[in-house]
Amino acid sequence: MNDVYQDLLNTARQPGSPTSLFIENMGKLVDLATDMNQEEGLIQAITAIETQLPNMAHPDLKRCAHYFLGGGWTSLYRLRYGKGDESWGWEREEIEKEIFHLRSAVRNADAYTGKDDLLPRIYTNLGNVMSHVGRFIEAIDYWAKALEIVPGYGMAIGNLGEGLCNYTKYFYNVDGGVTEIFLHEAHRMLVQALEKPLEGDAAVDFRKHVQSIESRLDPGFLNRPLELDLGHSLGDGEEGRYRKWCLDNKLFLNPLNDLGPHSIAASDSVQCRSVVTRVDTGPIYHGLFSQIKQEYVSARFLFFDGLFSDDVHYSDRRVSLVNTLDFPAFCLSTEKQKLAFRSAYSILDKIAFFLNQYMGLDIPEHEVSIKRIWYEKRGKKPQLRDVFSNLQNWSLRGLFWLAKDIWEDSSEYRNAIEPDAQGLRDIRNHLEHKYLKVHDRLWNPPTQTKEESRRGLSDTLAYSIGREEFAFKGMKMLRLARAALMYLAFGIQEGEARQVDERRGKRILPMLLDDWEDEWKR
Repeated sequence: MNDVYQDLLNTARQPGSPTSLFIENMGKLVDLATDMNQEEGLIQAITAIETQLPNMAHPDLKRCAHYFLGGGWTSLYRLRYGKGDESWGWEREEIEKEIFHLRSAVRNADAYTGKDDLLPRIYTNLGNVMSHVGRFIEAIDYWAKALEIVPGYGMAIGNLGEGLCNYTKYFYNVDGGVTEIFLHEAHRMLVQALEKPLEGDAAVDFRKHVQSIESRLDPGFLNRPLELDLGHSLGDGEEGRYRKWCLDNKLFLNPLNDLGPHSIAASDSVQCRSVVTRVDTGPIYHGLFSQIKQEYVSARFLFFDGLFSDDVHYSDRRVSLVNTLDFPAFCLSTEKQKLAFRSAYSILDKIAFFLNQYMGLDIPEHEVSIKRIWYEKRGKKPQLRDVFSNLQNWSLRGLFWLAKDIWEDSSEYRNAIEPDAQGLRDIRNHLEHKYLKVHDRLWNPPTQTKEESRRGLSDTLAYSIGREEFAFKGMKMLRLARAALMYLAFGIQEGEARQVDERRGKRILPMLLDDWEDEWKR
C-alpha cells in the first residue's frame, strides 16, 4: 500500500495533462490518504486537481474533479478536527471548500453523461455535509435527489435514515407521536440500506441506529406500515387544493412534511418552546415568534393565490398601463407573488432581530440583519462573534450556513450556490429599492445574438425575469424561510435545554400560555 501511495504522490507532484486517468489517480490518492490518515497526500491531491481544473474542457471531467476535491476537503476536515469539540467550529475553510466543490459538481447535472453512480454519490455527500453543518432539513432533499437517480442506492438510503434519527432530537415542541413516526421510517430505511452494498464503516453505523431504535420501539409497531393519510382531512374545495399544494412543496412548519406529502402533516405545529426570562419580562419571544410565523403562513398563501389566479381581478380593471411590447405581467396575481417574496425574505432579518435579543448581542437595532448578526468588526476583517464560534448548537449553526447562501459576497461561493437560490438577494433588492419586471410566458430573454436587434425594446432600467423563473425563485425563498424558522425554533429549544443545569436550584415561576384559537383569527 505504501508503494502505491508513494507512486500516486509522485504523480500529484508532477501532474501532466488533465486526463480522465489523472483524475482517477487523484481520486485514488484521496481515498488512500484518507485510509492512511496522511494529510500530505490529501493536500497534494487537492493541489494537483485544483491546478489542473482550469485546463479541463469536458464538463464530465470537471464534474469528477469537483467530486474528488469535495471528498479531499471532507477527509482533510475530519483528519484535522475529528469528532470532538474542535469539530464544532462554525466557520471552517474545509467545509466551505467541500460545499463549493460538491455544488459545482452538480451544476448542469441534467447534461451529465458519465457513470450512473457519480451523481447520487455527489448528492449523498451534499446531504451529509448539509446535515453536519446543521441544515438537516435541507439535507433530506439532497438524499432524496440521489434516490431519484438510483432508487436503491444504499448510502443515500442509510444516510437518510440516520438523518431522520438525528432530526428527532428536536421533537419536544411538536405533537406527540412524531418521534415514533420518524423512527419507524428511519428503521425501515436503515434496514433496507443494510441489504445494499455500502462503503467504509457505514454498515456498522447504520446497524447501531437500527439496534437503538429496536430497543426503544415495539417490534409490532416497527413491522406495521404507517398510515399517515387516514383520518386527516385537508378540507374542501380551495382549502383542500391549498393544503395539498403546501404538502407537495414541503411548506408546512411541521417536521412530518419532510417525510412527504402526507395529510397528517397539513398543519403548522412548530412552536417556540418555553423560554426562561427575568421575572419582569413578558412572553416577548413567543409573541415575536408567533408574529414571524404568521407572516410566513400569510406569505405562503399569497404566493399560492397569485400562482393560480387565472381570472382578471376587478382591482385591475380600469387601470391605465402602457404596453411596453415585452409581455409585462402587470396584474394583481404577480404583485401577490412579489409581496410574498418580500415578506418571506424579510423573515430572515426578523430572525436576526430575535437572535440579537435572545443571545444578548447588543447590536443596535438599525444595524441588525441576517448578514451582520453573526460577525463583529475586529481589525481589518469582520470576525465571527465569540458567542457563536464554538457554540454546540446544531440548528443555529444550520441557520448560519443557510444565511451564507443569501449574503455571502465571495464570487467563488456565490457561483456554487444551487441554481434555485442564486439571485435571491438581487431580486429582493430590486423589489425593495429598484425595479423588478416580471414578464409573461410569451417573453423570451434576449440572447447575445438577439440583443442588437432588440435593443430598442430592452428595458435597461429593469431586472427582468420570466414568470415561471420568478415562481421557482419565490418557491425557493419560501422553502428557505420555512427552514430558517424551524432552525430558529429548534435552536432556541436546544439553547434552553443546555441551560437547565446552570439554572438548577434557582426559583423559576411558570407562566402558562394558551393557544390562540382559530375562531379568534378575524
